[in-house]
Amino acid sequence: MDRQASIDALFNPRSIAVIGASATRGKLGNDVMRNLIDSGYEGRIYPINPGGGEIMGNKVYRSILDIAGNIEVAVVVIPAKGVLQVVDECGRKGVKALVVITAGFKEVGHEGQEVEKKMVELAEKYGMVIQGPNCLGIINTSCPYNASFSSGTPQKGSIAFASQSGALMTGILDWSLMETIGFSKFVSLGNKAHLDEADFIEAFGRDPDSTFVLLYIESVVNGRKFMEACRKVVTQKPIFVVKSGISAAGARAASSHTGSLAGSDTAYDVAFKQCGVSRAYSMAELFDVANVYDDMHLPAGNRVAIVTNAGGPGILTTDACEANGLSIASLSPTTIELLKSSLPPAAAVYNPIDALGTAQPEDYQLCVEAALKDENVDSVITLLTPQAMTKVSETARALVESHEKYPNKPLLTVFMGGNSMVYARVVLNAAKIPVFDFPERAVHALAELYHYTVRRDSLKDETPPQFKADKERVSSIIEAVHRDGRRVLLGSEAHAIAEAYGIPVARIKLATSSDEAKTIASELGFPVVLKIASPDIVHKSDIGGIRMGLKSAQEVEDAFLQILGSAHAHMPKAIIYGVDVQEMAEKGKELIVGCSRDIQFGPLVMFGAGGIYVNFLHDVAFRLAPMTRSDATELINQTKTSVLLKGVRGEPPSDMAALEDAILRISQLVSDFEDIVELDINPLFCYEKGKGISAVDVKITISG
Repeated sequence: MDRQASIDALFNPRSIAVIGASATRGKLGNDVMRNLIDSGYEGRIYPINPGGGEIMGNKVYRSILDIAGNIEVAVVVIPAKGVLQVVDECGRKGVKALVVITAGFKEVGHEGQEVEKKMVELAEKYGMVIQGPNCLGIINTSCPYNASFSSGTPQKGSIAFASQSGALMTGILDWSLMETIGFSKFVSLGNKAHLDEADFIEAFGRDPDSTFVLLYIESVVNGRKFMEACRKVVTQKPIFVVKSGISAAGARAASSHTGSLAGSDTAYDVAFKQCGVSRAYSMAELFDVANVYDDMHLPAGNRVAIVTNAGGPGILTTDACEANGLSIASLSPTTIELLKSSLPPAAAVYNPIDALGTAQPEDYQLCVEAALKDENVDSVITLLTPQAMTKVSETARALVESHEKYPNKPLLTVFMGGNSMVYARVVLNAAKIPVFDFPERAVHALAELYHYTVRRDSLKDETPPQFKADKERVSSIIEAVHRDGRRVLLGSEAHAIAEAYGIPVARIKLATSSDEAKTIASELGFPVVLKIASPDIVHKSDIGGIRMGLKSAQEVEDAFLQILGSAHAHMPKAIIYGVDVQEMAEKGKELIVGCSRDIQFGPLVMFGAGGIYVNFLHDVAFRLAPMTRSDATELINQTKTSVLLKGVRGEPPSDMAALEDAILRISQLVSDFEDIVELDINPLFCYEKGKGISAVDVKITISG
């Protein structure tokens, strides 16, 4: 099945059947029919209702199978118990896409979920796609057609919007009509039984009528598919997401540091960053950005000029720019001289440009055009407060003229006030100049557009490196642990897996007696470390399960017996396999590298400051595996620890290349073996440049 071809038919159908069409006002079938007709849809409309007759001038058919012509899209608004039958009939008829508005499926429980699965099986059997069920419907303002039960049709625009909440969409639609924000596509995802957000993102990417993609989602069906679709589209069109709720991975109790530090929403944040998507935290933020993008060219850089008629708002805007990663532009000498010679002596001309409370429309026009012409300026924010001499409407018209002369740089306006600003806002909106009530919203929207250009340009066509690894050895260890009925690997097993992937480890062997421990210690060379070997004891130091710096056979024997005694005393029911004997690694910078497995996005790799304070310092960062070398570099640089690794106060820099290598090998390991659900290397010692790293304590948990 070619899903994208079927979505093309869904976006631009030549014929639509409404199954459950009704002549009775107030019923969903009537709302859908009325919206289809009122939206100006020019294709064939086929109402389907067992009662027959006529609805709004269209002949009613008792079944879709009674129609002689081809049907590309069917909208289903009948009770849930009859849906499977009509899906089968649509399949036999050759329908390409279904919009199942009907509710009563997995959102109501197990029985509804089973019916939903059968619906998808039928769609797959006949090569159809399904939007929904339990959705508001779909609107395409370019076609145009409105196959939804919304209370209106949005204005035509270039924003493609998909939402997991139908109720939210109705509110957004109503609000957009008031704010004159236009949409190209308006898609309700519903239960996402078949088509999901990734399918529509890819379709929006190919849609010539859509230049900006907005999403409201509560979860992602397939994390990898979502990321691939976003990476494909975001180089051409911005994608902004409001994500609510928490991931299912957060509900799982985590035994590793990585799992406990990741948090329920970390994987979504990381996924969005790695595929160039911007996350908004409110619908207002989402549409502020969309409104600016719809009207403006993207900024070439982050240098902003501010024009104002009051000092306070200018300072607020300056602060907001710096907080959002924008720079206050240094105006050219030519611009400064022009402003000095044209404005009153008390005016500020160095940016923010304060034309004073007496500023007239021609003063605003002079300042704005000077800033737009300046090669040191990438965008302009103009502020206006209503003072005694302010001509609000005339100033708005002057700004429209300036924008028409210099349309290639973003010009945003902030007209602070109430009733006196209404007409000016109409003038600015009509000229496609974004206008805001307060400066912070304008700055945030502009900053998001600039950050999009940075993310877009930083996305590299880079593939994860592949290292030589002994996969057979890893498989045999994991299989043996499964046969033993365990999930937690012993230290010697975990170290062997790390070693199989080329990660330098402190040598370690399992001893089941004190004599064996002494022999192993002699082979490794003193001093050594002893650690309790038990899958039931995760935090060994808490129960006296570790002894360090043992320098003789007698010390090893004493420590062996003490560790076993302490373990039995603190955890009498723990299964104990013996004691691990490990060489003492030379101390270096204490780091942690780990992984937990997110249910949607897969392996989530963590890096940060290690040692016993890892859970308190929280100086960690995350990336999803498989990782590229750029990902590994960014992962390290995202932490405060990276500053120490580069060398401070005369210390030599650490071996960053070896550290990156180790992170990438772990990324490959957890990508190759889905059985590994949690992994911690803590501490991982990083030595000075050229001297490598050493994995001192490796913990691995596998799936049950």
